[in-house]
Amino acid sequence: MATSSTPLPAPPKPTWDPKQQDPTSPWLRPTIRIRLTLLYGGMFLIAGIVLLAIIYMLAAQALHDAGGPAFQVSGTNVRISSPTCPQLAVSQNNDQLNDGIKACTASQRQHALDSLLNRALLALVGLSIIAFAFGYAMAGRVLSPLGRITRTARRVAGTDLSRRIELDGPDDELKELSDTFDEMLDRLERAFTAQQRFVGNASHELRTPLAINRTLLEVHLSDPAAPPELQQLGKTLLATNERSEQLVEGLLLLARSENQIVERKPVDLAEVADRAIDQARAEAAQKGVEIRGGRGPAVVQGNGVLLERIALNLVQNAVRYNVPEDGWVEVTTHFGPGQALLVVSNTGPVVPAYEIDNLFEPFRRLRTERTGSDKGVGLGLSIARSVARAHGGRIIAEPREGGGLVMRVTLPV
Repeated sequence: MATSSTPLPAPPKPTWDPKQQDPTSPWLRPTIRIRLTLLYGGMFLIAGIVLLAIIYMLAAQALHDAGGPAFQVSGTNVRISSPTCPQLAVSQNNDQLNDGIKACTASQRQHALDSLLNRALLALVGLSIIAFAFGYAMAGRVLSPLGRITRTARRVAGTDLSRRIELDGPDDELKELSDTFDEMLDRLERAFTAQQRFVGNASHELRTPLAINRTLLEVHLSDPAAPPELQQLGKTLLATNERSEQLVEGLLLLARSENQIVERKPVDLAEVADRAIDQARAEAAQKGVEIRGGRGPAVVQGNGVLLERIALNLVQNAVRYNVPEDGWVEVTTHFGPGQALLVVSNTGPVVPAYEIDNLFEPFRRLRTERTGSDKGVGLGLSIARSVARAHGGRIIAEPREGGGLVMRVTLPV
């Protein structure tokens, strides 16, 4: 096995988190409930301000229409005192006294209006707080069916299609939405059931003739009296038949892996990666490719067989699409924030960044389309991406500086 003369450093750990939530506080998110609360409270506040202005103007007009005091002070030696109008006690004559009474009455009128305005504003503030709280509670009650619809949709996306909302209550728009969603789930469940039935039937119908062909070819090849030309033809047909079997298996696995994984068990990505490396080690030694890297514990909930297929496809691709001499493949597993990572990087030809997405399409290779080659059937990365999605994770490919790729698989823990 050839080794690299100048080992390159391990690829950097990813700094992104696919499960990272929005750091915005739930109270600051522009949810429908918050917007309805602001709408209810704002409408009450505006109506209260308008009503307060009307009451203030009517009260001021009523006091103005009442005019000044309906009496005049006359006579001699008249003395009037008031704690709120001290100027009355120092009046020298009746005219000054009458003027003081008018000024005192106007002052009392304005004081009454100011007191009315202040108390009304305090009452408006208190009632507005109550209105906003009441509006928040009522908005939550009105929108509770939407929450039920959302929770059911999440359970459907995370488990199976057998759940239904079955919303009861008045026959309003929300119930109509719920019934429409239930009908859509019925159609989706029937479609997925038909797909699973088709996959099962296709598995039997396609595998059986290929297995029969392989058996017949092996029997003819085992005949020592067969001429060399027939032996060569049989080997060619056997290789073609084997490729057809691989293609069928890949297509069936791709179809099955498109669905969510319902039954999950603890799976250590380090163990999965070690098994994949053991299967690819002979091919790597034949091509002179070094397999290296440290694999730490990274336990996730999933299907071990399908996760092993991800690791095997990535490692095989990294070995097959490598440099002719002194190539290496690095396989690492570790934990990240709320996720487990499987990283496979390798030396190899330079891959343009705009060609990355094409690698995950079925029967596609870099700048070419194909239905087969001596290296595989063209479904490896498609299957890996489908399996990762079925586990709630994702796979990202990045061009490596100097050639090759860095493939990162992130799965929730």
